[in-house]
Amino acid sequence: MRRTNTCGELRVSDIGKKVCLQGWVRFSRDHGGVQFIDLADRYGITQVVFDPQDLPAGTDAKKIADVMNTFTRECVISIDGTVRNRVEGTEDARNPTGQIEVLITGAELLNTCAIPPFEIGDQKEGVLPNEDTRLKYRYLDLRRTEMIQSMVFRSKLVHLARQYLEQNGFLEIETPILGRSTPEGARDYIVPSRVHPGTFYALPQSPQQFKQMLMVASMDRYYQVARCFRDEDSRKDRQPEFTQLDLEMSFVDMKDIQDMMEGLMAYIWKGLYDEELKTPFPHIGYRDAMERFGSDKPDMRYGLEFVKLTEVVKDAPYKIFQNILANGGIVAGINLKADIAGDKVGRNDVDRYIAYAKKVGLGGLTWMRCVNGQLESNIVKYFTPEILENIKKTMGAEEGDLIFIIAGPWKATYESGGFLRKKIAEDLGLVPDNVFQFFWMDDCPMFEIDPVSGKYDAFHHPFVLPTNDLNDEYVGGACFDLCLNGNELGSGSLRIHNAEKQIEVFHKLGLDDERIERNFGYFVEMLSYGAPPHGGIAIGIDRICAILLNKDSIRDVIAFPKNKRAVSLLDGSPSKVDDDKLEELQIISLAGEDLDLSEYEDLPEE
Repeated sequence: MRRTNTCGELRVSDIGKKVCLQGWVRFSRDHGGVQFIDLADRYGITQVVFDPQDLPAGTDAKKIADVMNTFTRECVISIDGTVRNRVEGTEDARNPTGQIEVLITGAELLNTCAIPPFEIGDQKEGVLPNEDTRLKYRYLDLRRTEMIQSMVFRSKLVHLARQYLEQNGFLEIETPILGRSTPEGARDYIVPSRVHPGTFYALPQSPQQFKQMLMVASMDRYYQVARCFRDEDSRKDRQPEFTQLDLEMSFVDMKDIQDMMEGLMAYIWKGLYDEELKTPFPHIGYRDAMERFGSDKPDMRYGLEFVKLTEVVKDAPYKIFQNILANGGIVAGINLKADIAGDKVGRNDVDRYIAYAKKVGLGGLTWMRCVNGQLESNIVKYFTPEILENIKKTMGAEEGDLIFIIAGPWKATYESGGFLRKKIAEDLGLVPDNVFQFFWMDDCPMFEIDPVSGKYDAFHHPFVLPTNDLNDEYVGGACFDLCLNGNELGSGSLRIHNAEKQIEVFHKLGLDDERIERNFGYFVEMLSYGAPPHGGIAIGIDRICAILLNKDSIRDVIAFPKNKRAVSLLDGSPSKVDDDKLEELQIISLAGEDLDLSEYEDLPEE
C-alpha cells in the first residue's frame, strides 16, 4: 500500500479510515505487550499502536510482531492500519494529531538506522550536542522539529517574495556564477580554468554588475534569489556562501525602490503572520543614527540615546577631554535613568562597563551619578559648577540617574559606544521580545577615508550615484540600508548610469585609467550604450529568517552551512585535490599537509 497520509495530518474526522503511514521511528515503548511508536516525518508525529488483542480477524499478529521486533530508533518503516480515538486521558493536546492513533494491521521495515550520534527528538534547552557535531551529521539534525520549522519558514518567505515581485512585473533572471574577479569588495573565491591555463573565474560576491547590464538590456524589473560568495571571516551573521533577494529597477528614484520594498515586506508579513505591517518605515540619516545610537544599523526598540556634550565641556580644564577635542574628537553621554538602572548598576557594575568599554575600543569611560541634585564622580573636581550644571541639564539627569560619558574620534568612539549601549540594554533587560522595528538608514556618504592609508573607500560600492559634485569636501551617495532590530537586512542605491561619471568615481577611489580599463572596461563601455537611470537593493535571506525566527546565528536557518571557520564538517571541505587534477589545471600547491578538520571544532565565535 502506498503512503496515504503524512504523519502530521490525521484528525478526529479521519477515525475509521484505513491508512498507510511511512516515516521514522522517533520513540517506541512497550506497555504490557502493547507497542506504541511515535512515527515522524517533516509534517509531524503520529502515534501508532500494535495491540495483538485488538486486531481484525484474520490478521497475522505474529508476522507483524516479528517485523516490529526489528525496529530501532530512527529506522524507516511503513505501517498499515486504522485510525481510532486515543483512550480517554491519554490524549496529547500539544500535538495536532494527539486526539487519535493508528492501530497497526501491517508493518514493513523500509531501512535500518545506525545508532544516531545524538538524540533527534525534541530536546530541552541545553541538551543539544555542540554545533560542530550537529553540522557533521546535518542530515540528522535537520530531522529535528525546530530545524524543519526553520526550513519551512524560509521556503514560505522566499515563495511569498517571488509571488509579490511577479505580481509587480518583475522577471526572475539568473546571472552567471562564473565571472570576472574585480578589486572592489571582499576577497573573491577563485575558480581556475582548465581550457585557458593560468586564467581564473571568480564566484560572484553579488550580481551587481550583471543586474545593471540587465537594465541596459531593457529588463526594467529584475529579481533573483541569488547565491553569493565572499571569502571573509565567518561570524554569526556571515557565511562564505549565502543567499540574497536581489532586485533592480529602471526609471526610478530612491522612494520608488523603498516603496517597493515596503510593499514586499508587508506582503511577506501578511503571508507569514496574517498581520498588517505598519508602513511606511521611518527614516534616519547616517550621521543622526551614529550620533544618537552609535551604529549605522541601530536597534531602536529601546532608548539609551547618546547626547552630544562636546560644546558643553569644551572649556572644562579636564586634560583628557582637552586633548581629544584639540584633535577633532567628540564627547557624548548616555543617561541610565534611575527607574531603569536603579540598584541594578552599582559601582562594581560601573567598573565592569569601564573594562568592557576598553575591550570594544573606547580609550576609557567616564561616569557621573546624580545624588542629592548634584553630579558625583571621581572626576567632578575637574569641572566647574557651571559646566556640571550644564552637563546635568543637557543630559536631563535627575535624582539617581547614572551618566556614562564617551570621548574620542567621531566614528570610532560612536561605534564603540554603540557596543556599550547594546551591552547595557541587554544586561538591564531593555530589549523587548517579539517587537520588530524596521527603518531606513539614508543620507549616507559616498566615500569613507581609510584611517590607515588615508585613501578614499566606497561607503557602499563604487557604482552608487553621487548626490553632489565629486570635488566637494563632502560627497553624499544616493544609497540607503534597510535595517531591522539592530541588523542591516540589505543595502540599496541609485546607480551611476553615465560612463564619464563612473570613471570619475573610479579615479576618486585611486584607480588609474589602465586599471579601470583592465578591471572594468567592459562595464564602463556598457554604460555608454543608453543605460537608463536605475537602482536596486538586495536583502539577505539568511539574515531576515534568523531575525524573524529569533535565531542566534544564520547557520540555524541554512540547510548545510559551514562552521565558524568556513569548514564543512559534513563532507570535509575544503580539501586537497588529487595531483593529477592540479596538473591538468597547471597549478602548483604550496600548502602543507591535508587540513585537519578536528582543529576547527569547538572554537569560540569570532
